[in-house]
Order: sequence, then C-alpha cells, then structure tokens
Amino acid sequence: MTTVDATLRRAVEASGPDLILTLDPLFQGLPDTAHGGSVLAVFDALAGAVGAREVSGVYRRRVPLGTPLTIARARADSTETFVLADGTGVLVDGRVTPASEAPPPPPAPGGDGAQPLPISRACFACGTDNPLGLRAELVFDEDAVRTTWQPRDAFRRADGSLAPVALTALLDEAAFWLGALKTGESGMTTELRVTLHGPAPFGPPVMVQGARAAVHARAGDQRYWETDVEARVEGTIVATARITFVAVRGAARRLVTGMLAINDQARVQRVFPGYTR
Repeated sequence: MTTVDATLRRAVEASGPDLILTLDPLFQGLPDTAHGGSVLAVFDALAGAVGAREVSGVYRRRVPLGTPLTIARARADSTETFVLADGTGVLVDGRVTPASEAPPPPPAPGGDGAQPLPISRACFACGTDNPLGLRAELVFDEDAVRTTWQPRDAFRRADGSLAPVALTALLDEAAFWLGALKTGESGMTTELRVTLHGPAPFGPPVMVQGARAAVHARAGDQRYWETDVEARVEGTIVATARITFVAVRGAARRLVTGMLAINDQARVQRVFPGYTR
C-alpha cells in the first residue's frame, strides 16, 4: 500500500544545488492550489526532525499542483529554511526550528448542537472523492470549529507514527473555516506556524479544535485574521498552530458554486450568507 507520507516524499527530487517539488494534484486545497498543510509537511519531511519543532510558512502566492517548482534550502545552527519558487518568484518562505515542550493546557470543552461545514470532492482535507485525502468532516457551533478524525492505514509512517501531514492539513483546514465564519468571505491561509510536539501515535482518533472567540483581526488591517488551533490524541496535545487567514472579497463566489453541487444550500449559507441568496 502506498502511504501518504511516501507519496509526499516522492514529490521531491534533487536537481543540482536545489530540489524540485512536483506536488500530486491530490494534495489540493482550494481549486487548483496546493493545500497549505501539505506544503508545510514537505518542509518538515526535508528537515527530518523528530522532536518538538515549529514548522512555518509564509505564503506569498498560490502554490500550483502538478508543476515542477524549486526549493532552495539552507541551514544555520539547528534551523532549516526553505524558499519554494516558480519561474517568476517566491511562492512560500518556509522554516523548521526546534520548539520547547510546552505544558499542555486544560482539556478543551466540547460542544452540542454543532452544524456541519461544507465539504468538497477534491480537497485533500475534506474531499469525499480524494483517494489520498483525509476525508475529514468539520463542524462548528457558537464556540468552536472542530473535527474528530479517524486515521486510515495510509497515514501510518514507516516508524509506526502518524504522518505529520495529517496534523498540518487538519489544523490548516480548521483555521480556514474559522476565518471564513468570522468574515463571511473565502480567502486563504497565508502565514502558518505549526508546532509538532514530537511524534504523534497512529491509531486513536485525532481531535482538532479552534476557538471562535480567539479569532482576531490584525492591528491596522482587517483583511488578516489570526487563529489558534490545537490537535489532541487521547487528551494529549500533539500539535498547536497559529495560522493567519486573509479574507479576499468576492473569492467565495466561485467556491460556493462548486460547493452547492454537493452540499445543501443551508450548509453553505451558514458560512457564506452573502453568496447564497
């Protein structure tokens, strides 16, 4: 069986001083764009760290799928940096650096009466027809965006742990919906900072949650919204993230058209009321 981790690693090949990344279209997030969590997972795989570390990326432009892109890498002390680019400029600045083992916060409260968030066919995180994807089903209530995801065998790494791409993608997906619910707009996650607190066990469900009350606008620019999300396995925090969502006015129009083909109108309207009347 081909695992997700192996597929991600095979997307990278050496070419002179740089690396070439060609992401499989199954790693899609928004239409024709790589899922932000999958790009972070590439940086993490290249760094090869196994302890607690922060994996971050500043997304300058959308990352295309099925297209050869260059990765320039550098190392200073214990930090690795990456520059993902195409022929016209930088797409993502990446960084992997050791992180401290922070004590876990109190258990996250649950919620009743949650409503399902829209799904898609092709998305790596929530796509129902993506054979490589997580097929996660996210929900929200007045307190949080959350999901409980059961790993499949394809997400087991060779060492028996959970593939980090599952965590980076789930955290990124939750952050997107936190931003969309706050603004009523689509957009993209543009600054991702994910702390992986060591290898996560494979097998038990992964619980991901982000508090809606914690979403706040960046000072001086109401387009950018900061979110905080966490992932737990059997009550223990395995990953935390601070992810910036940028709202792009009008971008939901195309997204909603595709969503209405497989979601009932009420589900889409709860998030994008200005585009479903």
